[in-house]
Amino acid sequence: MSVLLSVIYLIATVTFVVGLNKLGHPETAKKGNLIAAAGMGLAIIGTIFIHDLQVPIIIYILIGAAILIGSIIGWLIAVKVEMTKMPELVSLFNGFGGASATLIGVVEFSKNVDSTMQATTIVSGIVIGAITFSGSLIAWGKLNGSLKSVIKIPQYNIVNNLVFISIIALAAYMVAIGGYNPLFLYGLLAGGLVYGILFVLPIGGADMPVVISLLNSLTGIAAAITGILYDNMVMLVGGILVGSAGIILTIAMCKAMNRTLSSVIFGSFTATNDISGANKSLGTIKKTNASDAAIMMNYASNVIIVPGYGLAVAQAQHVIHELEEILTTKGVNVKYAIHPVAGRMPGHMNVLLAESNVDYGLLVEMDDINPQFNNTDVVLVVGANDVVNPAAHNDPASPIYGMPILDVENAKHIVVNKRSMNAGYAGIENELFYNSKTAMLFGDAKAALTDLVSELKNM
Repeated sequence: MSVLLSVIYLIATVTFVVGLNKLGHPETAKKGNLIAAAGMGLAIIGTIFIHDLQVPIIIYILIGAAILIGSIIGWLIAVKVEMTKMPELVSLFNGFGGASATLIGVVEFSKNVDSTMQATTIVSGIVIGAITFSGSLIAWGKLNGSLKSVIKIPQYNIVNNLVFISIIALAAYMVAIGGYNPLFLYGLLAGGLVYGILFVLPIGGADMPVVISLLNSLTGIAAAITGILYDNMVMLVGGILVGSAGIILTIAMCKAMNRTLSSVIFGSFTATNDISGANKSLGTIKKTNASDAAIMMNYASNVIIVPGYGLAVAQAQHVIHELEEILTTKGVNVKYAIHPVAGRMPGHMNVLLAESNVDYGLLVEMDDINPQFNNTDVVLVVGANDVVNPAAHNDPASPIYGMPILDVENAKHIVVNKRSMNAGYAGIENELFYNSKTAMLFGDAKAALTDLVSELKNM
């Protein structure tokens, strides 16, 4: 490796670290993303043009065409994607990263099995990449509704463990015997793809934020393995950063849901079949309208807004920001309560509200906001469900029992905006809706918030 290329890789590595650091805050996240992307672009250019190999011109043409086509497709997808579809996009990108690592492993296996270390590296990349690819596609299908949230497989744990053990055994055997055997190679590839499907298929929708984080970490690990194979420090460092960040985020998500990683992988939240507007065991609901809800908030001193996936679906982030600004001009103290797993991926609500230029200082994390609910006059819940369900505290039989939630039920008055009484992603009834302090404001989030804004402007 030339000195110039080493310097380029060093600069690229620094941009990755700086970019990752800036991604921790919405105000600097865009700049961080651009810095890291610029570093990656620099590393790609250096890798293509700075080397001692005699490369035919057609290779450069093919590489350039691939980069151009991929860039155009990626740019179009990123520009057109709606915020509600962002978790699906992340899943797809994870899958493409895994597929890339797998294809590299398949291509290189016949040429680079000169040592046990090389064979181990290539086999590991194939297995992890295949699992990531197929698992990410299943996650994408669950997120966009193409697949059922929970798909039960008979004797799931036994089947899954047998497939996993078979993959490990085959991989170990391939490393031990050395040489190129297409039957074993493609058998290993097929096993990885099957395991990725079995791995994600039974996992419940409420656990999707954890699954996305875990698949993201696997993508990073696959990239790092490829970096080892090619002795490429940029790929290695980039993969390590993505993999370690994904693992840390996975652990944080599990903690936020009071779930162990094993319970996410080997079990799932189960849905209930009794979803009705008036559940006899919980009581009856109380409806309200935009006028009454507006009056309640207009004369409040403290209002907390709890955003959820319904806000994203309705693309109502700009309207809710307008509502917050109107209340603020009336002297109302307004804050947003952010649950770590609200939405369909980690940080979903933070990104959504940042898009509408909500002051980041108004976004308060769960542990900091919970003690404030006792002194809150009105809580407005918009499209959130499981993260405000008191069953997590009150019902030991509930599948979400023990999960940290926003203590909305402690507020003086609660207004919940939902389209209907359907269950949330965990598939269970929400006790909060039947609380005597709760009033249900039914309807599309954007339409309901627009009506609230209109009523407040007339007061």
